[in-house]
Amino acid sequence: MSPSVRRSMPRADETRDRAFVDSSAWFAAASASDGRHPDAERMLRAAVARRLRLLTTNLVVAEVHRLVLFRMGPRPAAAFLDRIDAGKLVSIVYPTAVHHEAARTWLAKLADQRISYTDAVSFAVMESTRCRDAMTFDRHFALAGFRTFRPSG
Repeated sequence: MSPSVRRSMPRADETRDRAFVDSSAWFAAASASDGRHPDAERMLRAAVARRLRLLTTNLVVAEVHRLVLFRMGPRPAAAFLDRIDAGKLVSIVYPTAVHHEAARTWLAKLADQRISYTDAVSFAVMESTRCRDAMTFDRHFALAGFRTFRPSG
């Protein structure tokens, strides 16, 4: 097991059996008042029904925790972390120096866009794990060449 992953990573032949979960999807799922909440819940339910491995990074978790904490309060923020930790299909990737360098390359490649470092690291992780699908409402994933996960897809 790679030291940068909390749980075991999928094998290369399982690339269609996983999806990366971005901050926008996690936050929409956590917030019933978010207009995309039903879509996020539908995506997550479909992924669980298909037993997809859900990849995310600790940077994404930190970003969502902060959003939930300041928009909804400490209890919902703790509940978000509990949901992540309880997710049997969720793997948290802890980026390495290699991911950092790849993220810098993504930022340079997409320099004309407002791409966050967290997103660039997400792209690097997706690239290194050969994950093509992202649960996201962020158009930057498509700009980077990744597919947006669809519940029926």
